[in-house]
Amino acid sequence: MKPHIVALDVDGTVVDYDDMMTDRVRDTITKVAAAGHHIVISTGRAVSGSHEVANRLGLVEGFVVSSNGSVITRLSQDLDEGWEIFHVESFDPEPALRRMAEVLPTALYMVEDTELVRWASGDFPEGELASITNLRTVSFEELTQKTATRIVMRELEGTDEEFAEAVEKIGLHGVTYAVGWSNWLDIAPEGVSKASGLKIVAEQLGVDREHTVGAGDGSNDMEMLEWVGHAIAMGQAGNALKEVADVVTASIVDDGLALALEEYFDV
Repeated sequence: MKPHIVALDVDGTVVDYDDMMTDRVRDTITKVAAAGHHIVISTGRAVSGSHEVANRLGLVEGFVVSSNGSVITRLSQDLDEGWEIFHVESFDPEPALRRMAEVLPTALYMVEDTELVRWASGDFPEGELASITNLRTVSFEELTQKTATRIVMRELEGTDEEFAEAVEKIGLHGVTYAVGWSNWLDIAPEGVSKASGLKIVAEQLGVDREHTVGAGDGSNDMEMLEWVGHAIAMGQAGNALKEVADVVTASIVDDGLALALEEYFDV
């Protein structure tokens, strides 16, 4: 088998919602990498959180796609810090922030800038941001003046249905966004997604699209699963994601990622 890119979402795919990774999942990913394939963490997490998972998997060479495609880093043992920023996409967050604040005035916001510093309008619930590294609290007005790679909006009040209705009412334009769990909205520059990040990685590695595999469970994985040659949806994923997948595997609690990778790569 030719070397493949294996793009892996993190939360709900590699680790569960308590950030736990099973031995079977870790061992299977290690076997796939040992067979000559390129493991690419592809996540909505910021760089610090995505690198933490890469470290747990023993990944020291290659690429990591973070912030839903806005930031790509290159891992290398030849670099002083073990990694470097390879590619960054950014945008002006002010129009989106002001429109969101009109519709959901009690929401919390986080903006990640091009230096990977994260600026928050208030305290997010404990554990919701994968890592508090480089997180600074500032006023909402200061947030609007940043250059963003990513915005996160978190509404602490209301139901999931009310939040989804509010997002529709906001009517965001000029950005790419995905509604996540627990009244959470991720916003990236227009046209940027995990898929756009993987395209850049594939060009660098010289891997054809047909030799790409992707696995995920959330709405921010949609473009990635539509783009890859072999798409794996986790068992707990929503129906929309399952419909674009080539394989619907077991859920995260039943090591669905390991099952799907073992079958596809025969490891």
